[in-house]
Amino acid sequence: MSFGFSRSFFQPLQNQFHNKSMARYRTYLIFGAPGSGKGTQGKTLGTIPGFFHCACGDVFRSIDTSTELGQKFLEYSSRGELVPDEITLKLWQVRINDCVQTHTFRPATDTLVLDGIPRNVRQAELMADIIDVKRVFYLNCPDRSALVERLKKRALKDNRLDDANEKVIHHRLDTYERESRPLLDYYGKDLIEEIDASLTPIEVFGKIVNAILRDRQDS
Repeated sequence: MSFGFSRSFFQPLQNQFHNKSMARYRTYLIFGAPGSGKGTQGKTLGTIPGFFHCACGDVFRSIDTSTELGQKFLEYSSRGELVPDEITLKLWQVRINDCVQTHTFRPATDTLVLDGIPRNVRQAELMADIIDVKRVFYLNCPDRSALVERLKKRALKDNRLDDANEKVIHHRLDTYERESRPLLDYYGKDLIEEIDASLTPIEVFGKIVNAILRDRQDS
């Protein structure tokens, strides 16, 4: 499938994600449906020394939509569709490299905290040589109506026009079930820490921290 980019545009990305000799980043994934609270938990964990949070959504919202890459992103996101893997990973790669170069992210001492990426099994496979996933925190919220209401409230608070459209919200949730949820099978039950997303944010965060402490005691 072509997205209107030259082969040279993707070559650095391909090299980066297939270099098996490079050290992998120790990583925790915050995973869940749109509205499950993964962004809140990722940001909170990222405030603790020794953790660096990188949200794919923040990368997307900060890009220049007047550029070719930005226009391609806008084309998909405005319809509530997942951005193609090549574009997503290119944006993420640039962000991580910049953070390493500015010493915002210090891979030797920091644990990488990701939410929103990888977003499907193909992305996870491409990223397998660069991230060493230690735990997947699955924020589970089976009640779809609760997720819809959360996204509507967030739209009002953050002025996110895409989240204000209920049709788009349902499409995003359908896309999550189809494209993202299979990641749970990809990583396997031994890496999954399931947490009830209907709990208060502080309760959810407490469970994440307890799991991290438990893993460190066992290692």
